[in-house]
Amino acid sequence: MRPYFEIVNGVKIPRVGFGVYKIKQDQNFDKTIIEAIQAGYRHFDTARIYGNEEALGNVIRNSGIAREEFFLTSKVWTTDLGYEETLRAFEKSCRKLNTSYLDMYLIHFAGPRFIESWKAIEKLYTEGKIKVIGTANFEIEHFEQLKKQTKIMPMINQIETHPGFQQQKLREYMSQHQILHEAWGPLGQGNKSLLENETLQKIANRHQKTVGQIILRWHLHRDTIVIPKSSNPRRIKENIDVFVFSLSEEEMGQIAALDSGKRYAVNPKGFQINPIYVGLTKLFLK
Repeated sequence: MRPYFEIVNGVKIPRVGFGVYKIKQDQNFDKTIIEAIQAGYRHFDTARIYGNEEALGNVIRNSGIAREEFFLTSKVWTTDLGYEETLRAFEKSCRKLNTSYLDMYLIHFAGPRFIESWKAIEKLYTEGKIKVIGTANFEIEHFEQLKKQTKIMPMINQIETHPGFQQQKLREYMSQHQILHEAWGPLGQGNKSLLENETLQKIANRHQKTVGQIILRWHLHRDTIVIPKSSNPRRIKENIDVFVFSLSEEEMGQIAALDSGKRYAVNPKGFQINPIYVGLTKLFLK
């Protein structure tokens, strides 16, 4: 298995990335990112709302590794949706990340005015400022709206996906429209019942791997990009060490049977601007 996917436009994206959601911008953040770089990660996923773009950019700049070797993703937050607003948000993210372009830029949620935002992202893409354009937490209905009102379909969709919530219907739609599947929360956000699942533990024991490694390998077999996150040096290394073994068809079937259709996080269909999100914006988007 190659360590990267090829996007519909020919751009290569590493199959395993490193998520930085909820990793605070402090000395431990720097140490964590350095650990990840040393472990071999070159694909890093952040967002304006995470409040750590600048810290990530600083570590990468000081890594001694050329910017071109990294694949950097950020996202436009819901309160920045709109044509001009998205253009400004993109420039702010680039400044904080210390880069003149982004490898990938996503709309974080399909909030109000996401169509206008997508048109701004299309403009940035045609200008060569973004290599891959996509979405996060989009459902079929959102893609159908984009099909009718914009020129370019998203190349990737980053969505909650794990063995307990496998997104099969949305996956089929995305496959039909050449939209790559990227999983956030690929390990179920540390859900205890998932990580202690008897079926997964038996498969892990058989391969002498951790349950986390089995889940990540399951994602890769499904042609899904993953962005696990951890501040634990051992787990950081384990999460990228998933290319040296394979799961059998029987094991893949056993994991497929674990799908409960239950989300562990917010449902995008009910996502709106509310006091919680406004509060987060005031806290992080300074």
